Amino acid sequence: MTTDTLPGAGLIAELRPEARNAPESGIVEVMNHGRLRPGLIPLWVGEGDLPTPEFIMRAAMKSLADGETFYTWQRGIPELREALARYHTRLYGQPFSAERFFVTGSGMQSVQIAVRMIAGPGDELIIPTPAWPNFVAAIEVGGAKAVCVPMDLDQGRFTLDLDKLAAAITSRTRALIVNSPANPTGWTATRDEMAALLALARKHGIWIIADEIYGRFVYNGEARAASFHDVMDEDDRVLFLQTFSKNWAMTGWRMGWIEAPPVFGQIIENLIQYSTSGSPVFIQRAGVAALDEGEAFVAEQIARAAEGRRIVFEGLKATNRVSLSAPDGAFYQFFSVDGRTESRKLAVELCDTANVGLAPGTAFGPGGETGLRLCFARKASDLTEAVARLQRALAA
Repeated sequence: MTTDTLPGAGLIAELRPEARNAPESGIVEVMNHGRLRPGLIPLWVGEGDLPTPEFIMRAAMKSLADGETFYTWQRGIPELREALARYHTRLYGQPFSAERFFVTGSGMQSVQIAVRMIAGPGDELIIPTPAWPNFVAAIEVGGAKAVCVPMDLDQGRFTLDLDKLAAAITSRTRALIVNSPANPTGWTATRDEMAALLALARKHGIWIIADEIYGRFVYNGEARAASFHDVMDEDDRVLFLQTFSKNWAMTGWRMGWIEAPPVFGQIIENLIQYSTSGSPVFIQRAGVAALDEGEAFVAEQIARAAEGRRIVFEGLKATNRVSLSAPDGAFYQFFSVDGRTESRKLAVELCDTANVGLAPGTAFGPGGETGLRLCFARKASDLTEAVARLQRALAA
């Protein structure tokens, strides 16, 4: 039964166009095609295969046992905001106040709140693409316009052209969205590129919405990627989006945070209040444990991803059928298959012929149409088998 034949289908026209036109996920479409296939290796979504560590779960279970099941602080419990300040102080080597951090019901909610704070109907936000599709959806569901600026691509490596970004800025531009390290390409801005992006935003008086969620996943021997924290002043227009999902294997817990100037505290609190009314205390207790006790687990995650990156890059390159470059950050390999330009069709085909689930590049906007995204945050044996299957399918 299609939408057109469902009872009440005629009422759809009476809904707001922002709701009617919210895009379907191209990733979920392929998942729905292949998720029931026996033995399929699912590398289509952005999560690893490790469950949340026991020490994090224990903190949540203790909180539940202690009866912490009531409404709580909209900005996040003080203990978690203080833990976030400690974590950032360690990571960036500079002091942070707990008043800069606001706990949200996921990284996705952080995106929605940040966009809602600075943009609405008639406004524009610029996004280098290929990009995580939820950025465009969050912008346009809110009535604003996403302006996609495709990155340059040479032999599988993506680069950012600042002149193209500058040319896309108009009187309606409210923000640049910068995701580094990037999903799906692995592009990772250097410190100089961060400074140049910040200078561009300052020149035009616009915001930067900084998604640095994959900042720990870099493969150059450094502890983290370059950050706007390295180049910004206290009064710069930068909002940071973050999540517990990636570093600590907590995708299903649905908790993230926004980092913003403390003066925005009441505004962000109000937006949280009128959407979720705060995150459950027991989940926040788990977050405290993750931040304070989780460095060994984060190191394990990064080491596994580094090995996964090697297996996937070397294995795909050996086919002599693909264009790709080893990603500098995040945990995705983005690649295109020579002679194949319809990535959605190819992703469905590889579900059937290789029994491997990949995300089609069409889901990630202009510049990604011919590519496929593979998540390598998974155990080596699965990735070795997945690559072998892809090698056989691509050779057929």
